[in-house]
Amino acid sequence: MVAEWLTGWKRRGEKEGEADAFCGEMCHKVMEPEYTAYQFSPHARVGCVKCHIGPGAGWFVRAKLSGAYQVYAVLFNKYPRPIPTPIENLRPAQETCEQCHWPRNFFSEKQRQITNFIADEQNTKWNITLLMKIGGGNIEAGPTSGIHWHMNINNEVTYAALDSERMVIPWVKVKNRDGVERIYRNVESDATDEEIQAAEHRRMDCIDCHNRPTHIYHQPAQSINHVMELGWIDKSLPYIKSTGVQALENHYSTRTVALDSIRTVVEEFYRSNYPDIAVSKRAAIDKAITELQTIYARNYFPEMKHDWRQYPDHIGHMYSPGCFRCHDGKHQTDDGKVLSKDCNTCHTILSQKFEKEPQRVSVSGLEYRHPVDIGDSWKEMICSDCHSAQ
Repeated sequence: MVAEWLTGWKRRGEKEGEADAFCGEMCHKVMEPEYTAYQFSPHARVGCVKCHIGPGAGWFVRAKLSGAYQVYAVLFNKYPRPIPTPIENLRPAQETCEQCHWPRNFFSEKQRQITNFIADEQNTKWNITLLMKIGGGNIEAGPTSGIHWHMNINNEVTYAALDSERMVIPWVKVKNRDGVERIYRNVESDATDEEIQAAEHRRMDCIDCHNRPTHIYHQPAQSINHVMELGWIDKSLPYIKSTGVQALENHYSTRTVALDSIRTVVEEFYRSNYPDIAVSKRAAIDKAITELQTIYARNYFPEMKHDWRQYPDHIGHMYSPGCFRCHDGKHQTDDGKVLSKDCNTCHTILSQKFEKEPQRVSVSGLEYRHPVDIGDSWKEMICSDCHSAQ
């Protein structure tokens, strides 16, 4: 009996694997970006249908009806480039994500170590350690604060978005367990009551922040930081961080052109500016080029007019507005209560260290030090105003 059960499970797994390959490869040009990102994601072993359809006949029928139009769009070349996001009529996260990620267990803190390299000649390394306030709450622990406050069992958050991408949010309603409601409006928004009423109103769930749980497209500076920290790109190569970002971010018509041009950009930079290094570190330069080409192939798809900018990740606030769509300090109630923009609401900086400088440490939290001296501008601006252009 056990043997029969194992055989059945194996067949089921094989069928799911075949289904994933069908989704990603049958319409190769259309789905190549999403399938590529999926294969290198945290959910690479979760079948496509588990999230996009889930169990039950009702959503299966919806998926079939939606798929029929998609087949037509591919056959007659009617599909948009890039594919728009978010997906409309996606099954609620409570019925998919929460089958594995149980909200009542979201509490406490989590330490996160971030390594960056500045775009200077020395590729100066700097580390920052954050204590992420996961927050949330459960029946035993009671209500808490922190990031998952939004999904706390005692809170209901609804928002109105003026655009289909849910980036422009002028109106937020928060209701607590006692039924008390607070309305926050962006005091700088020109949206009228009629426009807000006509906008999409959506109860906040996992996907409103974790909007790229699987199909993740990484920003170039972030990607280069990662491979430099692993030692796959030699940080002793002058300006390799900034040169790499430039090579990735140039506009290319096709992938073939891109991969050839990335090699040309990097080789020409060292040949023109550091001729001795171009010879003495030939192997390191070749390795860096290979890594940059790999980053490009996984995150840029020029034939589909697709890269990380078309699919911003709402987790955090560095490369897209993310949290600051609401927590920008401009959303207020009629009696003056403001949705906080305070960094310490979600995380505490435990340490920050720049290469060749002493490490700054404080258990109670440090004030952030921007790696480039821009005065206090970073306190007023939204990070993505600058970093989304990198």
